[in-house]
Amino acid sequence: MSDLAATPATGPTAGIDRAAIMVMLMNEEDATGILSQLAPEELRQLAARMCSLGEIDPSAIAEAISGFSRSIDNGSISAHGRVHSVKRMLTSAVGDMKADSLIRQVAPDQKEEPSAALGILRWLDPEVIADLLVDEHPQAIAVLLLQLDTDTAAAALAALPRELHTPVLHRVARLGPVSRQAITILEETIDAMIEKLHGSVPITMGGVKEAAEIINRAHRSVEKEVMPKIGKIDKVLHQQLEHEMFKFEHLFTLDTKQIGTLLREIENETLINSLRGLDEEDREIFYAAMSTRAADGLRDEIETMGRIKRADVDSAQREVIAIAKRLIADGDLIMGDADDDYV
Repeated sequence: MSDLAATPATGPTAGIDRAAIMVMLMNEEDATGILSQLAPEELRQLAARMCSLGEIDPSAIAEAISGFSRSIDNGSISAHGRVHSVKRMLTSAVGDMKADSLIRQVAPDQKEEPSAALGILRWLDPEVIADLLVDEHPQAIAVLLLQLDTDTAAAALAALPRELHTPVLHRVARLGPVSRQAITILEETIDAMIEKLHGSVPITMGGVKEAAEIINRAHRSVEKEVMPKIGKIDKVLHQQLEHEMFKFEHLFTLDTKQIGTLLREIENETLINSLRGLDEEDREIFYAAMSTRAADGLRDEIETMGRIKRADVDSAQREVIAIAKRLIADGDLIMGDADDDYV
C-alpha cells in the first residue's frame, strides 16, 4: 500500500497526487478529454503517479476533492495553455486567418503550437528521433530539436553521430527566423518519415538559451567537445553560451555537502554580496550548509547592511561562479547527474 493510502499527500508531490486521484474519480470520457490536453512530460508524470499510488483510502480521496474545492473557491484560473485556448475560441468565432492575426497582435511573444507532423516528435524515444534525423542537414536537425523539451533534445543529440553535435548546436543558437517555405518542406519530409501527419509549425525558434539548456542536460563529453569548437568558429557565441550555461541559480542544485565545500573557498564579503541578490528562500540553501551560529551571523550581517548596487551583486556572483567552475574542474564539485566522467 502506498504512503498516500495512510496519509494524504503533502509537499511538492501533493498536487500531482491530488490530480491523479481526481482523474481516476472521473468517468473515462471526461478523463480522456483532460489527459489529451496535457504536454508529454505532464502526462508522463501524472500517469506514473496514477500507476504508483496503490490503494487509496477515503481520507486521501476526501483531501483531493477538498483541495480541488479550495482552488475553485479561490476563484483562480490557470494560465497554462491560455493563449492556445483563446486562439481556439477565436478561430471558432472569426476563422483561422483572423484568429492568427489577432493572436500575433495580442501575444506576439508566444510560439505557435507545433504541427502534428512535428509535434509527434515529442512522443518518440530519443533513439528513434536520432534515427529519423541522422541523414538530415544540421539546420533541419536544429529546427526539429527545438520542437522537443530540453531533456529529450539532449538525449536525441547524444544519440546522433558526434560529428553532428557542433554544427547542430551552433545552428540552434543562431537559427532565428525560418521561412514558411522552408518549414513546409521540412514538415513534408518528417510527414513522409512518420506518415499520415500534417499541419503547421513554429517559424521563430532557437537562441543561445535553448542551445545552452541542451548542452547543460547532455552528457559532459558533449560540452567538452563542442564548446572549444564553437569558440573557434564563433567567439561571441561561445561567451554567450558560457554565460547561459552557468548561472548563479545553477548552484541551487548542489547538495548541502557540496555547498559547504564551495563556501569554504569564498571570502565572507563576496558571499554576503552574492546572497544579497537572492530571495530569503534561496539563501536558506546556503545557510543550511553552515553551522547555526554562522548562519544566524550571516543573516544579521545581510539584514543590517545598507543598500548595495546591483552591479556589486552581479560581480560577487560572477566571482562565486568562477570559484565553482574551478572546483568542478578539480573534481571537488559535481554539477547535475553523475555520468561516465566520475567513478
